[in-house]
Amino acid sequence: MNNQIRINCTNIGKSVEVPIGLTLSEIAEYLDIKLKYTMLGAVVNNKYIGLNYRVYQPKRITFFDITHVEGMRIYTRSLIFILYVAVRRLMPDATLSVMHSVSRGLYCEVHRGDSVELKLNEVANIKDQMERIVYEAHPIVREEAETETVLQLLDTHLVATANLLRQHREIYTTVHHLGEYSAVLYGELVPNTKIVDVFDLKPFYNGLLLQLPQSTEPEQVAKMIRQDKMFATFREFDKWQQLMDVRHVADLNHQIDCGHSESVVQIAEALHEKKLADIADMIAARRDKIKLVLIAGPSSSGKTTFSKRLGVQMMVNGIRPVTLSIDNYFVNRDETPRDENGDYDFETIDAVDTKFFNQQVLQLMNGEKIEIPKFSFEKGQRYFDGERLRLNANDMLVIEGTHGLTPQLSAQVPVEAKFRIYVAPLASINFDNLSRINTTDNRLIRRIVRDYKYRGYSAEDTLMRWASVRRGEDKYIYPNQEEADVMFNSALFYELSVLKSQAEPILLEVAPNSAVYSEARRLLKFLSYIKPMEPRSIPPTSILREFLGGSSFTYD
Repeated sequence: MNNQIRINCTNIGKSVEVPIGLTLSEIAEYLDIKLKYTMLGAVVNNKYIGLNYRVYQPKRITFFDITHVEGMRIYTRSLIFILYVAVRRLMPDATLSVMHSVSRGLYCEVHRGDSVELKLNEVANIKDQMERIVYEAHPIVREEAETETVLQLLDTHLVATANLLRQHREIYTTVHHLGEYSAVLYGELVPNTKIVDVFDLKPFYNGLLLQLPQSTEPEQVAKMIRQDKMFATFREFDKWQQLMDVRHVADLNHQIDCGHSESVVQIAEALHEKKLADIADMIAARRDKIKLVLIAGPSSSGKTTFSKRLGVQMMVNGIRPVTLSIDNYFVNRDETPRDENGDYDFETIDAVDTKFFNQQVLQLMNGEKIEIPKFSFEKGQRYFDGERLRLNANDMLVIEGTHGLTPQLSAQVPVEAKFRIYVAPLASINFDNLSRINTTDNRLIRRIVRDYKYRGYSAEDTLMRWASVRRGEDKYIYPNQEEADVMFNSALFYELSVLKSQAEPILLEVAPNSAVYSEARRLLKFLSYIKPMEPRSIPPTSILREFLGGSSFTYD
């Protein structure tokens, strides 16, 4: 009987024979796999798998560490589980809620009845308990168990998890155990607590901030930065959630089951409209000084629809928005910077002729007439076709684009003459108390649907490009977001329920041999917990229509 199986390990670039039935950890040790940082998981036949997985058949395996996107997810989930156990040990009657990603960490609250405020010594004690759990090297045990058994293991502080599992109605559920505590975290965890030893825990507003390793230097904790404006946006979102009684996915599913879909849509859209009207009122209150409105945000934030809806509200206030495209101010191709690979870098601000842009904006602000430049992407050259522009008394320039908040773009325009807006789906409902729905995934689902419907890209195309898109956002957008005068959370409570039916068949087209199959599977898995909603009650002015179709606005 053959007790060996053949493994194609991409880390060493060859196929080898290994004993049958070894765990991934044991295979890595057997093959003497060395990664730059601690091994956290593997991609097995294009599926994300934990290190405790036993291999009985031939596989293609790629081991990864924290520098891999799934590695960071595994690390984060594991820290959250350890935080949960620490809180439960010290405060048996308290409920931990992991709420928002902010200031390069995760903002969490500990609820004890109506109280959420933590004392400094309490945060210090929780941190000490986490460090003890890590130092003692406790195993984190993964188990596939019948869902009814898992429901009995979950304590009363994980009600949202239990509700979601009952709605999902799977026979078996993956559960993780750390000592006497169990939790469902919708993904893989590390096999031992000693692995996740880089973290910090600090008091933050009424709760605490779980600080994670830097993505580029994971042996160090990411330095906390103040994001007070973003946190204020989160607070506003939390109030909206309380108003609608939709905090977690199970709450949204319940509203759909009860036939309240239209009400959820109407309230969510009304909250958006009210916020848009408030922003237009802020601009109108300073119309004697403001000459330029700048709008920025990451991919698939709904910036274009936001700009059009804001323009309507500005018109209500007697202000006519006049748009100017940043794309028309690209430098000629022979002056375009190149990236580290030698390719043209169209994302950098240096690809824009900011000197000429500032010159023309100042001319318009001074009442002068300008000839608007055009840019031929085919020829890579600027040209003029005689189109001219002069601002009238009630006109106001509106600029929307990636670099809207980049200081260099409007450096010569006086600060008091600018109104800066950051648009992004900053917060959304979470799975439950311990598991967030990452707003990056929210945007990715939007983009997959839009790219497929309007740009002819498959889900595989979009997923392949996503890492590059994210790098550009990290470099050019996020560092300037706190410079905004106001932030607009473009997420809608109900949107994943509507996008689900559109996204799932597109994601299912990704073939098992695709390099992004694991990401497609991950997205399909989390969408499986969300109940579908028909889009018929979504108004034609909704930001979501930019991705679904059926908008009353026209898009270039």
